[in-house]
Amino acid sequence: MKIRSILHIDDDAEDQEIFSSALEKVSDALKYVSFTNARDALARLINNEFNPDVIFLDLNMPTMSGPEFLQEIKSVDHLRSIPVIILSTTSNPATIASTKLMGAVDFITKPNRFDELVEILRPIIQKDP
Repeated sequence: MKIRSILHIDDDAEDQEIFSSALEKVSDALKYVSFTNARDALARLINNEFNPDVIFLDLNMPTMSGPEFLQEIKSVDHLRSIPVIILSTTSNPATIASTKLMGAVDFITKPNRFDELVEILRPIIQKDP
């Protein structure tokens, strides 16, 4: 599946800006929506306000954590097939394993450098259908 629309959920505005800038380096043909509140994002997904091809999800957020969001989205029939990629500062093997067991398709530890993020995103975004 060619990725054309992305939902990014991260409570840190600076991380959202960096992610958005990295996406622009990878492709200028993407629809990008971001939320700082996972509960708000979930409500809009449930109401079919948008249907992203992939969701990039932070883990440690107030109101609703990444694992809580992941559990909820996988329990909704019309949302469970949307791939969720965790994008977090943690690199804890137990956390990585548990989120994959919950249904995340991949886990990316946030890199320290912008160009590293671009190189991580490039093959994900530009892969052929």
